[in-house]
Amino acid sequence: MSTQQARPVGGLGQGEQGMLALDVEPKAPPRVATVEFRTPVPGPTRYTTMESPLGELTLFGDGEALSGVLTPAKDGRTRTVPQGWVADRKPFTEAERQLEAYFAGELREFALPLAPAGTEWQLRVWAALTTIPFGETASYGQLAEEVGRPTASRAVGMANGRNPISIIVPCHRVIGANGSLTGYAGGLERKEFLLGLERRIAGLR
Repeated sequence: MSTQQARPVGGLGQGEQGMLALDVEPKAPPRVATVEFRTPVPGPTRYTTMESPLGELTLFGDGEALSGVLTPAKDGRTRTVPQGWVADRKPFTEAERQLEAYFAGELREFALPLAPAGTEWQLRVWAALTTIPFGETASYGQLAEEVGRPTASRAVGMANGRNPISIIVPCHRVIGANGSLTGYAGGLERKEFLLGLERRIAGLR
């Protein structure tokens, strides 16, 4: 894979903390149905890349279900894939189509088979992320309560940070209790971009 700079997105620049500039505070919104994850099929990991407003995205999976959507690194460099992964665009045609529709403001809910690899706890938190509606946010504390561990906000945050399926499993919708953006693997400017995009489409700003 080539190394390239991500296309700029509007946001907070290089900071690791930021207040949500969207006139919104985390609340307990009506939840949507939980996405049921599949178990990854044994075999070589297949991957492809696609351009997006966030820069080049890396999609990977088992050939039947999507296991990851990675944004560029915080410094803008394209991510490199592990040795042994197989470049294959065909399994990701529908995922690419839905992601393009999402960025164009034409799609609010993804309908894709997902097979992330993680611990039982991580999978539990990631499944909870899929219940946060488009255009809404939730705090780490709220998610901790919803997964039955009300004192585990920090553990929820760690699992959230390891979510491999960015955008589609919406870890960007989790913010601090005081409205701060807190962390995001792809950088806070990308998190702000995604939240702003959703709120504009949902008519919330």
